[in-house]
Amino acid sequence: MTELPTVAVLTRHTCVLIDYRTGHTELRTRLPENRDTLVIIRHETDAGSWGTEETNAVLRTPSKVGSGWILAAIPATAVTVPVLFCGSRPHRFARMVRLACVGRRFPPATDAQAQHVVHAVRRISALFPARWACLEQSVTAALLLAMVGRRAEWRHGVATDPVRLHAWIEADGYPVEEEPGIDAYTPIYTPDGPAVGPGETLENTVE
Repeated sequence: MTELPTVAVLTRHTCVLIDYRTGHTELRTRLPENRDTLVIIRHETDAGSWGTEETNAVLRTPSKVGSGWILAAIPATAVTVPVLFCGSRPHRFARMVRLACVGRRFPPATDAQAQHVVHAVRRISALFPARWACLEQSVTAALLLAMVGRRAEWRHGVATDPVRLHAWIEADGYPVEEEPGIDAYTPIYTPDGPAVGPGETLENTVE
């Protein structure tokens, strides 16, 4: 994978800059003057709520899953932990993004496979004594699918009003075991890189 980019997510009112090399996120009123290295994505769902929209920040309780998947989730977690905590702290986010994309050349996972790994990883995560939220869980699930020779449709996305980030797994075009509010998020990074759709154009300012 080439050097990770800085993505600028445009809404009607704001510009969210996310540096995928460091994880640094910045909220601006307009695009920066120097745009040569930016990947620009327009946010798809920009309905304002004036901060009144409720957001569920708690992940779903995992359903029962076969012991084989749970056992397989242990080595996947054992790989994710040193990737997260060892090495340069400023490049921690980049390491996690790269790990989430390792299986991108494999055949896509089925919906059943994706559900199994998500449930298994969440079961293991419940025993973890440190923060193990959406980024850590989704990356571990993507790695577990890669370990069984399947591509995970990993997604990192942004929602606005308020601005918030989330990471998840999709299968057959649908988020796996996510809350209904997931529709507020626009995917901005996938295993194939920035999620620039067909016909994306450069916007000079945010009005």
